[in-house]
Amino acid sequence: MSGFKEMTAYKKAFQMANLIFRLSKRFPKEETYSLTDQIRRSSRSVTAQFAEGYRKKRYPLHFVAKMTDANGENAETQVWLEHAVACEYVTQQDIDPILALSEEVGKMLGDMIENPTKYGAVDKRKR
Repeated sequence: MSGFKEMTAYKKAFQMANLIFRLSKRFPKEETYSLTDQIRRSSRSVTAQFAEGYRKKRYPLHFVAKMTDANGENAETQVWLEHAVACEYVTQQDIDPILALSEEVGKMLGDMIENPTKYGAVDKRKR
């Protein structure tokens, strides 16, 4: 039985969060409790929301809500990356591979939101 960890969206989101963790180590100490914390939290939240939503496939509306939350966290992560460039902590070249992963994850989450039954989200109480 495969679980959420086998899903491509989860794997890519997990990879993205780890890349962000490593990249954010370059941020100045004064950003520890602001930008560094925010970008790490939002990027990790993508995988956490995904896992929770996957476990709620039995309830399609919950599944869609959690995937929507994951997609929102993914978009938030993109904004924090842009702030990191604007503050000159990193370069656009540094974040481009992470943004590419984020875009992929966003497309997959969008498909899950639009087509929950394709991913096994079926209300089993109605069977």
